Amino acid sequence: MGVVAKRSSMTFYSDGTSHYSHRVRVVLAEKGVAVETIDVDLDDKPEDLASLNPYNTLPTLVDRDLVLYEANIMMEYLDERFPHPPLFPVYPVARAQSRLWIYRIKRDWCRLVDPIMAGDGTPAQLDKMRVELRDSLISIAPIFGEKPFFMSDEFTIVDCCVTPILWRLPIMGIELPKNKTTKPLLEYRDRLFERDSVMASFSEQEKEMV
Repeated sequence: MGVVAKRSSMTFYSDGTSHYSHRVRVVLAEKGVAVETIDVDLDDKPEDLASLNPYNTLPTLVDRDLVLYEANIMMEYLDERFPHPPLFPVYPVARAQSRLWIYRIKRDWCRLVDPIMAGDGTPAQLDKMRVELRDSLISIAPIFGEKPFFMSDEFTIVDCCVTPILWRLPIMGIELPKNKTTKPLLEYRDRLFERDSVMASFSEQEKEMV
């Protein structure tokens, strides 16, 4: 798949370690959008970020006079602003299902990923979260034997959310067992990581996570 740059006046303030910034970078790469990506040092944020974003948080996407500071809103905006290739399904029922999967990823996985990545907890608490996240991934592994991507024949917005989590498993200290049950998930992971847009999306910090 060739990635062709499309003209844009966008600036993306990114946290090179955050899976929320990463999911937006995957969308930007998938769409081939020309964007100035600013990899922000969390301890030394640029002064203009606070004036753009009332929460002074990352990621922040600036497109001319529009400023967005929530990753999922950015992804939907980019899919509408640059419709090809489409990442959301065309039909309302399927679009709603995609949004529901993203919500479930937030509720089931992100609530574990965020504290593990931040080291927010005691060693025992973090170990418990790692086991819960690993077991949750293993439990859904068989669904990836049905279609090449997340409940879909095509790469979608949901895959953009899952990719950064799977990429961070090694740095989170989580190893998926290699067996008959996990084989579809491991093959799905390989398909994601071999994708041109995914390979183009990595920050310098993410390249060192493997």
